[in-house]
Amino acid sequence: MDEIDRKILDLLQRDATLSTAEIAESVGLSTTPCWRRIQILEQEGYITARVALVDRNKVNVPLDVFVAVRTDEHNIDWLDRFAGIVCDFGEVVELYRMSGDIDYLMRVVVPDMAAYDAFYKKLISDVRLTDVSSSFAMERIKYTTALPLEYAEQRGRTKRKRG
Repeated sequence: MDEIDRKILDLLQRDATLSTAEIAESVGLSTTPCWRRIQILEQEGYITARVALVDRNKVNVPLDVFVAVRTDEHNIDWLDRFAGIVCDFGEVVELYRMSGDIDYLMRVVVPDMAAYDAFYKKLISDVRLTDVSSSFAMERIKYTTALPLEYAEQRGRTKRKRG
C-alpha cells in the first residue's frame, strides 16, 4: 500500500459513489491505472464492501444504547448461542467481546425507550445473562465509518506493476 492507495481508500470511505474518473483526478492518475488499483484493493481485502449510509432519523432509530453484558458462562457453546441470538436482532448494529469487567458490549439503535425495553425483554428471555447494564447516548458528538489510514503499512505490493 502506498500513498496513492491510501488516498483512494480515503476518498472511497467518504463517498463510495465517486466515479473512477473522479477518484483518478483527485489522486493524480489516469482512469485505467486508478481502476486497476481499486480492483487490487478489493481483491486484497482492503475494500470489503460498498454501502449506503442511511439517515437514522428518517428511518426512526435516533437513540443509541450501549449495552454492557456480563455472564458467568465462558464456553464456546454459550458464546455461539449468544452471538447467534444477538446477531439476529436488527437493533444490534455492533457487538464486541471485551476484556475487563464486562464480557460483551453492544450498540443498539432504537426509536425510543419503549422500543429499547421491548428489545431488552426479548434479549433476557432468549439468553441467560448475569448482568445487563445500559447507557443511553444523550448526544452524538462524532461518528464516522472512515478508518484512519496513516497506520496502513507498506505491504509487499511493490513487485506488481502500479499505475
